[in-house]
Amino acid sequence: MRAGLLLLAAVSSAQAAPPNLAAGKAAFHQCAECHAVGPGASNGFAPQLNGIVGRAAGSTRDFAYSAVLKNARFHWTEQNLDGFLYAPRDFLPGTKMLFWGISNRQERIDLIAYLKTFAAVPAAGNTTAGK
Repeated sequence: MRAGLLLLAAVSSAQAAPPNLAAGKAAFHQCAECHAVGPGASNGFAPQLNGIVGRAAGSTRDFAYSAVLKNARFHWTEQNLDGFLYAPRDFLPGTKMLFWGISNRQERIDLIAYLKTFAAVPAAGNTTAGK
């Protein structure tokens, strides 16, 4: 993850406009082939992304993560998501995610803002999760 932090430092120095949720929703279309968000989202080819911001990496139940994500010791902060979305294999060598990344910083900002609108889905029988 050291390379990811160095990469993030270089990427974060550029100024960006405030997030645009409509643009973030449009950017999510490139993720939607594998990931789901919103009511009824479930794991499939890739984990569902409800509540991704703040979630521990590799922690979604009922999904077979790569060893590198199962053993990751970080949370998906906005900064970590930015670095991962920029260059997934540089940020987290060994990831199984088949995605080249998003080079446009504003597009990543918009996408992360859009993802933040989806709260974590409470576990069965747990009515306080995600509040």
